[in-house]
Amino acid sequence: MPTKIRLKILRQPSKDAKPYWESYEIPYRERMNVVSCLMEIRKKPVTTEGREVAPPAWEAACLEEVCGSCTMNVNGGVRQACTALVDQVGEIKGEVVEIRLEPMKKFPLVRDLIVDRSKMFENLKKVRGWVPIDGSFDLGMAPAQDDHVRQLRYALSRCMTCGCCLEACPQINEKTSFVGPQAIGQALLFNLHPVGKTLEEERLDYLTSEEGITGCGNAQNCVQVCPKEVPLTYAIARLNRDTTIYKIKQWIGIAPSQHK
Repeated sequence: MPTKIRLKILRQPSKDAKPYWESYEIPYRERMNVVSCLMEIRKKPVTTEGREVAPPAWEAACLEEVCGSCTMNVNGGVRQACTALVDQVGEIKGEVVEIRLEPMKKFPLVRDLIVDRSKMFENLKKVRGWVPIDGSFDLGMAPAQDDHVRQLRYALSRCMTCGCCLEACPQINEKTSFVGPQAIGQALLFNLHPVGKTLEEERLDYLTSEEGITGCGNAQNCVQVCPKEVPLTYAIARLNRDTTIYKIKQWIGIAPSQHK
């Protein structure tokens, strides 16, 4: 039975500072998660060498895998810290359960385990991830929608912009401008919306650009790490087809209004 939890945390005071590892030990308790471990360290931030230090910086909000703010690399795998249970993710070494924490690598570092995920929200702007409604007046009943489409839209809407898919995607790096699976999934979500569909051509036009869907290498890492099981690979395949049809129709001279 473990008696201690040892957290090895990769720390970095600022984006320009040199990263370094620090270790902390806290008493083991059943059913602890990574967030509760970090909260224990914050009470008394003393390293295993006995040095008093500033507590590690990290983010959390909902604590129920909804907001995505506590996303980090836990023992080499990207996930939310709030649902990373020590008993499931820890490496047992004698009486110690060891956990390594690192910030996500595909986003600009702010401090320690905190990164700036702004580019994901900027990507939503690029794919026009919204329903274009001007005004708050009553528009009446929405048209009936096939139940299979409704279920697909619900699955796509579960995305919480956490960053796991971008962190795991090998095509997201400093050498490419690929927008990533998260934005592609949201583009399909709004293309399937009865009103959101009015911006479909603008979305397809962007997804046929250099930043668009051709940047996907079909590694399928995104769907493996998505905590909400968003059907990202289906969205990529579906929009691959839609963008191909869109460009063919452009090539043969069909007017945009006839694409529907």
